Amino acid sequence: MTGTDERMAAEDSGPGGYAAARLRLLTEGARSGPPRRAALAELTDDWLGGLFGAAAKGLTGVSLVAVGGYGRGGLSPRSDLDLLLLHDGGDTKEVAALADRLWYPIWDLGLALDHSVRTPAEARRTAGDDLKVHLGLLDARHLAGDAGLTAGLRTAVLTDWRNQAPKRLPELQELCAGRAERQGELQYLLEPDLKEARGGLRDATALRAVAASWLADAPREGLADACRRLLDVRDALHLATGRATDRLSLQEQDQVAAELGLLDADTLLRQVYEAARVIAYASDVTWREVGRVLRSRAVRPRLRAMLGGGGKPVTERSPLAEGVVEQDGEVVLARAARPERDPVLPLRAAAAAAQAGLPLSLHAVRRMAATTRPLPTPWPAEAREQLVTLLGSGRPTVEVWEALEAEGLISRLLPDWERVRCRPQRNAVHLWTVDRHLIETAVRASALTRRVSRPDLLLVAALLHDIGKGWPGDHSVAGEIIAKDVAVRIGFDRADVTVLSSLVRHHLLLIETATRRDLDDPATVRSVAEAVGTQSTLELLHALTEADALATGPAAWSSWRGSLVADLVRRVCAVLAGDAPDEPEPTAAPTAEQERLAIEAFRTGGPVLALRAQTEPATGEASAQEPLGVELLIAVPDQPAVLPAVAGVLAVHRLTVRTAELRALSLPDDVDDGSVLLLNWRVAAEYGSLPQAARLRADLVRALDGSLDIAGRLAERDAAYPRRRGWTAPPPRVTVAPAASHHATVIEVRAQDAPGLLHRIGMALEKAAVRVRSMHVSTLGSNAVDAFYVTTGTGAQLPAQDAASLARVLEETLRG
Repeated sequence: MTGTDERMAAEDSGPGGYAAARLRLLTEGARSGPPRRAALAELTDDWLGGLFGAAAKGLTGVSLVAVGGYGRGGLSPRSDLDLLLLHDGGDTKEVAALADRLWYPIWDLGLALDHSVRTPAEARRTAGDDLKVHLGLLDARHLAGDAGLTAGLRTAVLTDWRNQAPKRLPELQELCAGRAERQGELQYLLEPDLKEARGGLRDATALRAVAASWLADAPREGLADACRRLLDVRDALHLATGRATDRLSLQEQDQVAAELGLLDADTLLRQVYEAARVIAYASDVTWREVGRVLRSRAVRPRLRAMLGGGGKPVTERSPLAEGVVEQDGEVVLARAARPERDPVLPLRAAAAAAQAGLPLSLHAVRRMAATTRPLPTPWPAEAREQLVTLLGSGRPTVEVWEALEAEGLISRLLPDWERVRCRPQRNAVHLWTVDRHLIETAVRASALTRRVSRPDLLLVAALLHDIGKGWPGDHSVAGEIIAKDVAVRIGFDRADVTVLSSLVRHHLLLIETATRRDLDDPATVRSVAEAVGTQSTLELLHALTEADALATGPAAWSSWRGSLVADLVRRVCAVLAGDAPDEPEPTAAPTAEQERLAIEAFRTGGPVLALRAQTEPATGEASAQEPLGVELLIAVPDQPAVLPAVAGVLAVHRLTVRTAELRALSLPDDVDDGSVLLLNWRVAAEYGSLPQAARLRADLVRALDGSLDIAGRLAERDAAYPRRRGWTAPPPRVTVAPAASHHATVIEVRAQDAPGLLHRIGMALEKAAVRVRSMHVSTLGSNAVDAFYVTTGTGAQLPAQDAASLARVLEETLRG
């Protein structure tokens, strides 16, 4: 059906004809994107025009006006109809009756309607009081009735906007900033709001409003295409959900990607992020220009008075580096700069801007992008030094890097960057896309450069540590190869290339070992020492580990994690210095408190426990003391199922287990023959305060004698546990860590964190008749990564076949 046929059907059949034509238009596979939005708006225009003509019945001095998104001449499948019934103030009763005859047919079709009835004077007053109304009227478009009335309002509204721009534009900027604070940045969110988030469609509307003021204009290159992409995604989202929603939730992304003919949800998110980045960067540039113009207007009258009414003030230009100057609060190229002869200029200008805490001007970046020759391979020393200076400048690095990236200079300098650019990370722990995470890591590393002897290697390793993401397989392995190539290209010598590639290969080694392995086991420390090789590399790896975790998000770093990593580094450093790690003493004498608890447990025949809070100074940026958790000592007569019972009781009381150690303790000869199990755990409350020790002990007694239905209590909790609609967690994975310990078999469990997970694991290990020597648990967002050191009943390592069988059984248990 052609557009003419659709209009005829709508006109011939009234609302029903319009509804049928609208449905056909939205279900046509051949027409999508801007053509469909325009055709839907045109179809709606004709229907509303016919509706107005029939309802007005010769009434004069009235017009129907489309405003907002509809006023711009495009409609998404579930867009609101933003309509203004404009009248000259004549017969208000007739106007009210006309409004009813217009609005009710629209509501009858189930269409969302945002409507108002006003005179031109009322519309202008409302716009003066309400910035959002003023923005909507800037896109006013005549639909039917008195065209002169509509034209007069448009002219008046635009005139008011331009006259009031010095007041209204700062209001608009504040509105945009507040919305960004609430909604976040579209280019980094896993479930973004396409309209409200920073870099979304609302910001695009704000840029049009700035242009309408005639004070400034946004950079146009790529902006229209970015807006089109976001609108196309919103169209597909409306069709996929059947709702007027702008939030691209996880469960809808595959369907939206299929609707748009894209490969998968990651491809969809990358396109959304790229579009958002264009709009966000255009917004930054535009608001800087608005600020410059408004400051200039405020200063000019005072300068004229100082100059006696004549003469033109000379703009001050302050040198920053060779070919680079500061002007009007931005970094620009000097008049004598020759980018076509100076391939280092982009890095020199960027480093100077970041060091000064100033933005790079759009004109300067575009000129360098258009004329600068590529750097030779390997880079000259100055280029490498300027890159390190840029990376070491702290928070200002982010804005400067984004300016270079917006014009394609980063991908030209580092071709491997293209694979990580705008790449989403589907992990709740990560706040950023891969590329922004790398820059954030460099920012964090810049605060740690005084801790290392080679700050340049630390900063470059921070930039490259996740460069392997986007390639098949382990990103650390792929990243090692890429980092080696990049390090050679930018001019590091052979020894430095080896260190950089090693840092990228092992950037997860310290945090994973510290949180998942027994640091008292000499094999653990020796394996790390062998991987790291030298004390200087260990020093760099320690700083990189902290910077990486801090740049990941709040869940990735804490004083507890920092203390574990620091302990591991201390032990590895001793080995690298030639000291052998102390062998553990399985039969070490218990402390006085442990012996007291053990004797009391034996005499009472039940569990005895003690709670002791611990704190340590926070690492990283925090200066306050952070709780490391509570040390929980439990002594209980040796009996089956102690581990699952304790884990279950702690889960019921909403206590998170951070570390756990179990040992059998022989009683003194003067007490009696027998043994007691001693559990030394560190726990923390999920929220609220810790339960009293007496309550924990009472529930533990009931759990051990079978009167406390832990499984039932946890099942109730599990049923109420929040789950994402339509989302399925990845299946659990259980593996045997090879050669991880000389004294035990290490079983590693990766699973979705949930109440009672340790209880279920403990039950499975109990059924397998293995002894748990110790366990190390780690929770990253919704993912649990736990390591269990298990032995046979006699304390020996499990045979390889038995260990593999145990891993399979445990995985099947967790899958069920």
